[in-house]
Amino acid sequence: MAAAARWCYRGDPEEAQSAPLVQFSNGKLQNSENMDFTLYKSKDATNPRKKHQRILTSETDRLSYVGKNFGSGVLKCNSLCRYFVGVLDKDAGQMEVYNAELFNMQPLLSDDLIDDDPSDYQNKSYREKVDSCIEAFGTNKQKRALNSRRMHQVGSETLNVAVTKAAENIIETKGVAALVSDAAQDDLQDVSLFLPPCQEDADRPENVYRFEDLLSPAEYEALQTPAAAFVSITPEEILKKTEEKSHCSFVLEELKSMPPSEDRADHKARCLWFLDALIKFSFQKVIKKKHAMGPDCPHVINSKLMKNFTALTYNNGRIQNLISASMKAKITAYVIALALHINNFQADLTVLQRDMKLRENRILEIAKAMKLKISKRKGPSGLTDDEDHKLATLSLPLPVYKPAGSQRKRRKMK
Repeated sequence: MAAAARWCYRGDPEEAQSAPLVQFSNGKLQNSENMDFTLYKSKDATNPRKKHQRILTSETDRLSYVGKNFGSGVLKCNSLCRYFVGVLDKDAGQMEVYNAELFNMQPLLSDDLIDDDPSDYQNKSYREKVDSCIEAFGTNKQKRALNSRRMHQVGSETLNVAVTKAAENIIETKGVAALVSDAAQDDLQDVSLFLPPCQEDADRPENVYRFEDLLSPAEYEALQTPAAAFVSITPEEILKKTEEKSHCSFVLEELKSMPPSEDRADHKARCLWFLDALIKFSFQKVIKKKHAMGPDCPHVINSKLMKNFTALTYNNGRIQNLISASMKAKITAYVIALALHINNFQADLTVLQRDMKLRENRILEIAKAMKLKISKRKGPSGLTDDEDHKLATLSLPLPVYKPAGSQRKRRKMK
């Protein structure tokens, strides 16, 4: 909202001019009590175009401002509407109304001042010479861009000074050791943003990462139809799917040991189908289709994937769903949690790492952030490799998570 300058013209009505209203192009005026304004008017009273030209100036502790009612920077609203200022006499209960004119106050930077000594021009940089040419001969668009760049430059310098001063105060107040401890705590909080909800005070492993937090009842019910093919799958069908590589290795390996109970087999089949969908979904980068997982994926599952495991981004005038690095880490955490529920709260991280095409250090860091215990064991008999696999186990009490960068090995001096 425009602020009124702290004076108005009182005198001959024929010579009276409009009272100035001001607005600042680079922000709002928080305190007008310490602001003084100076108004300059044209001496050419005979020229009908110049006799109404006015320049209004003001100065603060950091910047000087100038506004005018003529030239390229003039506000068009002055020609489209009229402004008035009312002065209320509280004792008489009457108000005097004066014509007003709106001035747009812009910062007057040091580069805007003209050097009287022409020899200084030779000492200017190429950028400063180009800016001088724009000021003298540039178009209105070029002049606006120049003013915007200079205001941003002043703002960044002020911000750098404020940040440096604030950092010095924090270091002086808290000390370096306390800041290092806070940084480690922030790393822990950043990692926990993409983890499933964790109940650290749970009395049983299945209550640490509750199944209801991974799949809601409605989502679990929607998985019955697509997962039905897994319930009664035959060894021949598993072999065919392995050759076609239509599912990830973890799912194919677990399909070989389906429970004999129909209810338990149905439950495992739904979990495996959703885990397989999560892994396939993680390979996409930008989701361009409304149904990212195809027509066989239930609508409620597709909505869950789009809502919980993608980030919105703006590109080429369109809003798109993007699977960023943090979203892939979140998918990995949910895959591990689901694998724990499938396989008696143990998960082969090496198999999952290969299925999701991750680095081993990455999946181990996520598993440690989930407070899982890491051990080694031989790989499943159905796989061809003989190397040791990393096994994650969820057991109580939960271990304390320490970020990877919190403990650094000291080099021995020789």
